[in-house]
Amino acid sequence: MTNDPDRRDELRFRDDEPRIHPSAELKGTRLGRHCDIGPRVVLRDVTLGDYSYFERGGEATHAAIGKFCSIAAQVRLNALEHPIERVTTHKITYRPNEYFRFLGVDDAFRERRLQRRVEVGHDVWIGHGAVILPGVSVGHGAVIGAGAVVTRDVAPYLVAAGVPARPLRPRFPAEIVERFLRLAWWDWPRERLFDAIPDMQTLSPEHFLARWEDAAS
Repeated sequence: MTNDPDRRDELRFRDDEPRIHPSAELKGTRLGRHCDIGPRVVLRDVTLGDYSYFERGGEATHAAIGKFCSIAAQVRLNALEHPIERVTTHKITYRPNEYFRFLGVDDAFRERRLQRRVEVGHDVWIGHGAVILPGVSVGHGAVIGAGAVVTRDVAPYLVAAGVPARPLRPRFPAEIVERFLRLAWWDWPRERLFDAIPDMQTLSPEHFLARWEDAAS
């Protein structure tokens, strides 16, 4: 360990570059700092915020995901939609080019999919095997239980689980939630995060807010 204070200050921070497993498949995807993409993850048209990670076998398409999100194995964000109002639900009606020449992709159906993006806020934990359906928003700080099928929007700092997913309980009282939303610690520079982590480990939410609301003002 160096005794040079300037050098030690520099060494606090690891390389910002995301880590991507060789078996992962990414297309049209933008990753933030320190993102971690596990084995066999497939991402298509996705933005992933700083420090967020996907465990093995996760999939997402047409999705915007915030910072500090923990996405467990086998999660599916924006599960594929089929046109159940048509004669057939099969992709032969919206991707006939896979079977025939001179018949192209159904642009109207593709645009419908693009318009129904999944939005995931900051500091969201999505449990193993959960599925988020098209057009759903998950608020900051929410928790989605393992195996849940989320068909409706989930409010900030709410724990939801089940098939279909239902609200179980808030993580914190409403007043604490509002204070966390105002504090927006996920947007802090890395220097402040470094200093705050010991308090995140040991202080209650109330005491953490009391200390860091003053420091952030």
